[in-house]
Amino acid sequence: MIVLTRRIEASDSVTASVTLDVDSRIKSRLRVTLDDGREAGLMLERGHLLRGGELLADAAGSYVIRVLAAPEAVSTVRCDDPHLLARAAYHLGNRHVPLQIEPGLLRYQHDYVLDEMLRGLGLTVEAEQAPFEPEAGAYQSAPHSHSHSHGNDHPFVRLSAHS
Repeated sequence: MIVLTRRIEASDSVTASVTLDVDSRIKSRLRVTLDDGREAGLMLERGHLLRGGELLADAAGSYVIRVLAAPEAVSTVRCDDPHLLARAAYHLGNRHVPLQIEPGLLRYQHDYVLDEMLRGLGLTVEAEQAPFEPEAGAYQSAPHSHSHSHGNDHPFVRLSAHS
């Protein structure tokens, strides 16, 4: 089995690709099937979301694998009004929803409860299949360790219909 242990910036040749949804791209230890059917294992440093287009290699550099973001069930909001889009991002952020943010667009893993909340704000929400590339977040590239200054100890709770 190919064991991918490191991220690389560039390569003259790519051996294969692996298509993963966002839930798989969050994991640093994972057994995967490459797009050509071969088995591989991810043994990467923790705390980094794999992005579509990223390159992974084994320790010797014999194998270079390109990560592809798989299309998955998402909700997409497109809006030309920056204030309305900012309001939507605020309400989704208050619910700790992983969010892809692009000019005129917000995208999150499909959730009909959140869809209805945004429709209530006057936005149009489209359920579709698309690659999902959420914002990395403040603590994603480093080990997660922080303290809250507000004095409230609380567990992370995902408020969605499919939690």
